[in-house]
Amino acid sequence: MKLILSLLFLSLRFTSFFHPAAARGGEWTPSISGFMVDNNAIRGRHLFQENHFQKLDNLAHGYMTNSDLENAIKAFGNRCPSISRIYSIGKSVKGVPLWVMEISDNPGKEEAEPAFKFIGNVHGDEPVGRELLLLLANWLCDNYGKDPLATLIVNNVHLHILPSMNPDGFLLRQRGNANNIDLNRDFPDQFFSINDDVGARQPETKAIMSWLKEIHFTASASLHGGALVANYPWDGTQDRRKYYYACPDDKTFKFLASVYSRSHHNMSLSEEFQGGITNGASWYPIYGGMQDWNYIHGGCFELTLEISDNKWPTANELPTLWELNKMSMLNLVAVLVKIKATEAFADYHRLLAPGERYDMVAKMPGYKSKSTSILLAEEAMTVDFILDPVITPMGSLLGSGCDFSRDNKSRLQLVEYFPRLHLEISLTLVVVILVFLCFLLRRRAILNYLKHRESVGPKRSNVAV
Repeated sequence: MKLILSLLFLSLRFTSFFHPAAARGGEWTPSISGFMVDNNAIRGRHLFQENHFQKLDNLAHGYMTNSDLENAIKAFGNRCPSISRIYSIGKSVKGVPLWVMEISDNPGKEEAEPAFKFIGNVHGDEPVGRELLLLLANWLCDNYGKDPLATLIVNNVHLHILPSMNPDGFLLRQRGNANNIDLNRDFPDQFFSINDDVGARQPETKAIMSWLKEIHFTASASLHGGALVANYPWDGTQDRRKYYYACPDDKTFKFLASVYSRSHHNMSLSEEFQGGITNGASWYPIYGGMQDWNYIHGGCFELTLEISDNKWPTANELPTLWELNKMSMLNLVAVLVKIKATEAFADYHRLLAPGERYDMVAKMPGYKSKSTSILLAEEAMTVDFILDPVITPMGSLLGSGCDFSRDNKSRLQLVEYFPRLHLEISLTLVVVILVFLCFLLRRRAILNYLKHRESVGPKRSNVAV
């Protein structure tokens, strides 16, 4: 009996052609309690709260209300039932469901395919993302089977779209949620214990954290407004100072950010950010952010995408913003596309920067580990490992207990030569695979027993019955 593990490495380059525009970003920082402090207010440019609300409320004309958004999501599900699934990951402070659209040729089915998630409207006063994500979903539905890129994504990726993480903030025309908490400062932080109190976390934050426990996302992106740039980890520094602070997968993150930026002509020609991308800590450090938490605790490569100069542009600008960002969103998801593997095999996806040499070690309890070295080129690469079981002198398998729970995991270790990094990534085996393996183990044990009986017992002639 053998177990095959497949690893994917894929890199794509895309371009798009649009007119350039200067980017401008607004900086916000949280207080220790998590409540927002508007740096623009410190500079004396803050509008009175009631005037600010009225301004945003006027700008909201032409945008979907929360009820409109819910109806649009459900209408999408009814219109495209064969490639979609609608579900909720929780509720906001005010009880508004956090609706998700899954798009796949087999929605709701666990497959040997990568998963990607888009999250919009993290900040209530940055609503462009919620509108663009509905347009993205409907474009995929309309063009599946017609457009090669749409068909490629639907057939090879499980795409999950959460248009609004903060519906209460949108309703209140404010950055934070109904409790005035900045949700992008509410996640556990790697340097400081500001959000370690589980009971103090907001329901929207808890919903995202629970979501990642249920689904292993290979990559993701959250959509924001106020600048034109693709932001990548790390978002903060240990000493709270502002400088470039690279994470272990810095080259891969720069590549992913560049995929988005190069497909967005305005972003790629930014005069503020070279190439239209930035390291978060180099721009301005934040703590308790969703991006770094995804990477550390979910193994998910998340980008923070600033997709419009204006946080809340007028609704008549939305068609232009859609055209500017459409190919960037599609190309970012298409980075995950691979040759489809069958469900009979364990399957693992890992994004890595091209042009580097990597050592790979595949490990699983009860099996002999194997390793290989590859030079990752610009195209997709699949590496297969065939692991042989460890057999004890008594002929039984070592550590081969059949645990059918979803928590049964193997470990796969990647070691990068230049620079040498040691990464361990959890690989969850599909329950069907475990059942199949245990069936083969039981069958092998019976065959070994019969063979042993024949070798020690009296010979018998075959008799046809």
